[in-house]
Amino acid sequence: MGDARESVRKVERGHGRPGCPVRRGADGTWEVRGYAAAREVLRATETVQAGLGVETVEKLPARVRRPVLYQDGPGHREQRRQTARFFTPRRVDEHYRELMTRVAEEQTAAVRAAGTAQLSDLSFTMAIEVVRDILGLTHSRPGLKARLERFFPEEFGQPGWTSLRGLHWLLRQNTNWLRIHLADVRPAIRAHRRQEPPRDDLISHLLAEGCSGAEILGECLTYAAAGMVTTREFIYVAAWHLFDDPELLGRYRAAAEPERLDLLREILRLEPAVGRLSRRATAPMRVGEASIGAGELLTVFVDEANADPDAVGGDPDLLRPGRSRDLGPGPAGLAFGDGAHRCPGAAVAVLEADVLLSRLFALDGLRMTGRPRVSFKDEIGGYEIRGLTVTVPRSRK
Repeated sequence: MGDARESVRKVERGHGRPGCPVRRGADGTWEVRGYAAAREVLRATETVQAGLGVETVEKLPARVRRPVLYQDGPGHREQRRQTARFFTPRRVDEHYRELMTRVAEEQTAAVRAAGTAQLSDLSFTMAIEVVRDILGLTHSRPGLKARLERFFPEEFGQPGWTSLRGLHWLLRQNTNWLRIHLADVRPAIRAHRRQEPPRDDLISHLLAEGCSGAEILGECLTYAAAGMVTTREFIYVAAWHLFDDPELLGRYRAAAEPERLDLLREILRLEPAVGRLSRRATAPMRVGEASIGAGELLTVFVDEANADPDAVGGDPDLLRPGRSRDLGPGPAGLAFGDGAHRCPGAAVAVLEADVLLSRLFALDGLRMTGRPRVSFKDEIGGYEIRGLTVTVPRSRK
């Protein structure tokens, strides 16, 4: 952890030219790699969300309410204000901690009983249970985990009408949308409409706002991608670091919760689950020394910005929990974004990672077998890690 290695990253996404915080890429997109410049872009009011399928969403009829991820301006700010109560520190501690603890204890008991488990299954189960509680997906038919695995496969194809492969992916994704709507979202909507008094969750809020079933489905899937898929990968990469670094693991095991959370945020600073954030300028603006024109696309390289020594200090590619730094949004840097689109569930994700990992690493004889494999989702600079198996001596009955 504190040696002279150049990097302890598990996920190498490739770094751009050093010493150039903002530059124009070969495709004309502005590449933002410095921390100060990246934060300036993410907080700018002269930009709107880009990437993440925004182009497809923009083709929807004007009467269809866009998921909050794809909104900007006053409407977006008002939606964030109204849903902020689901993510306050008090709500996270009083409402979600008990659920996280129950799920983590069930998962670790299953590991003890079986003697082995895939970490991807453990982390995805934790992420699913927490997000479905936030959303109110409480009346799903059996098989939600499998439906989500199909909706977010390891390898995406490009849907389209001009090739057999494109038609295959178009049919596949539409089928997956329909499965989740029929088996999860529609039963939840019906149950919420019958319940008095209303539940305090996102679906109840959306129904009160007059949203249609299709609009609620879109919002639920947006939260699923942001809260389930990325949290699964974060838990995975954090466990990988702990398994591979005895000193780091010893520090994690001995620490109280606040120090453990800080350590996990330092891992996330180094290994952000989403490595690319895109914005489109709506008016001329300056970022550092660069003059950006209206309509131009900017891509923030989060992994590189988070390793800017001007912000994080020396040895930026090493894990140094508690390092002195000026990271604005917090110890994880820009891993949760910043500005109007900063991830509202940041505190939820870090706490659920700690609740699961602290109990998992308390198991006697826990070890990692095999070597994880890493694949990438180029559109968001994200990673997907699979193949890490955890084992313990089987409990005797």
